Amino acid sequence: MAGLPDAKIDIVRNLVEHAPDKVVTGLQNALAAAAGDTALAGVRRVVEAEVADRNLRNRVLEPIAPLFTGDAADQARIAFPRAALALIWRGLKAQAPFEVASAARALVEYRPGASSTEPFDILTQMAADGLRAGEQRDFIAAIDAIEPTRPGGTQHLLSCLTLAPIVRQATLRLPEWIGRFNEEHAAAARVAYKDAGLEAEDAGPRFFEMLSAQLAEPWTILRVVSAVMDRPNEHYLADSELAIFAIRLMEAIDANLKKVADFDLNSGPPGGLAAAATVETLTLQIAEMENSIELSRESGWGFRVQKQKQTLAAVVEGRLRELDKVLGAALPNHKVRVARMMRTEPRLTLEPDAKLVDRCRTLLAFAEAIRPSANYGGFASTRAKVMEKAGESLDTYVEEVLSLVRDNEVPDREIAARFLQIAAEFAAPIHEPRAGDIVRRRAATAFGARKPPPQVFAEDPAKPV
Repeated sequence: MAGLPDAKIDIVRNLVEHAPDKVVTGLQNALAAAAGDTALAGVRRVVEAEVADRNLRNRVLEPIAPLFTGDAADQARIAFPRAALALIWRGLKAQAPFEVASAARALVEYRPGASSTEPFDILTQMAADGLRAGEQRDFIAAIDAIEPTRPGGTQHLLSCLTLAPIVRQATLRLPEWIGRFNEEHAAAARVAYKDAGLEAEDAGPRFFEMLSAQLAEPWTILRVVSAVMDRPNEHYLADSELAIFAIRLMEAIDANLKKVADFDLNSGPPGGLAAAATVETLTLQIAEMENSIELSRESGWGFRVQKQKQTLAAVVEGRLRELDKVLGAALPNHKVRVARMMRTEPRLTLEPDAKLVDRCRTLLAFAEAIRPSANYGGFASTRAKVMEKAGESLDTYVEEVLSLVRDNEVPDREIAARFLQIAAEFAAPIHEPRAGDIVRRRAATAFGARKPPPQVFAEDPAKPV
């Protein structure tokens, strides 16, 4: 099969060049799966060339690349429009082709921590020179992209490029600094921070800002700040130039608390899992504050963190206490008259309400997924009690439905079977994974071994009515 014509390949190349990194990587994986399709050979070459170019770009501009998030309007952080990064790289390739080619050769055998970073550092310096001169068209376009969203942003970027070699070396140490600090790690972090301070008086916060952008969880930079300052008390840190990192983390905790409080049961199980992930993040963020800073419980940051911890427990406990009501709505009962008495039994006359069942699935997904966070979050006891009560209610419901099935007292066997299937699904998160299979086996036995319907006889036992 013939490939795409050159005109269409050029269109594809233009689209790929402007696509985000994740999209390009996904496209590369998809094309790799269709390696035998010759019609896509041209597209595959375009994508592979773009991936190789971006790998080189991201290695060369590694110290500043994560700052191009597209959220340049957030003046509290160092951030630049995403489009400017591609323009700076294009300007480098046009202005310094020899140095870019040298960096590409160095990348082939590059080993982090062992290989020299000089070819990359040379290019970051040349990027700074190109932006400062403002003569090459791509650098001019980059400046034009930065300034409208962040006035003075080009100067901020130049300041970051000045720190690029120091940040590049510190980035290599970040995994061990974030993992578990010892005195050797702390000493290395202090040296890097001191070196950054020699570049400019205000370089300290910028150094940590650039390092935090390299982290999957930017707020964990606080442990590096803590190590550099030898676990400061809150008053000392609050008066320093690095206070912003603690303040920003407390603000993130407040934002995440609101997410959990606003968690909608109609969002489905994925929504429940997302809310549980936010709860886990909250416990880690609060622990980060408590472990990194010497806090006072009576006032200041310490008092604020304690209130946040109490709010987290209260919000989660409030959601957990909804489980009894939500479970009762998904597996409903009703009152029936037996002789002269009224008793409660499963309502098996109407089909299960899909919306109510899904709400219960959502809350159960949330309740199960917060298990690892329960102890530190302060809601382990409430969770245990809620799940125990839910288990008792579920077990009672299953026993009563099975009894009705065995006694042929269900008005609609198919409806009863569907409710038992739902109960089996709920049993796994409420009890343990095998509990659902036990309910299913018991249901199969009950439906397969039901009692024969009772017969009513006339006066002559040989002649049934």
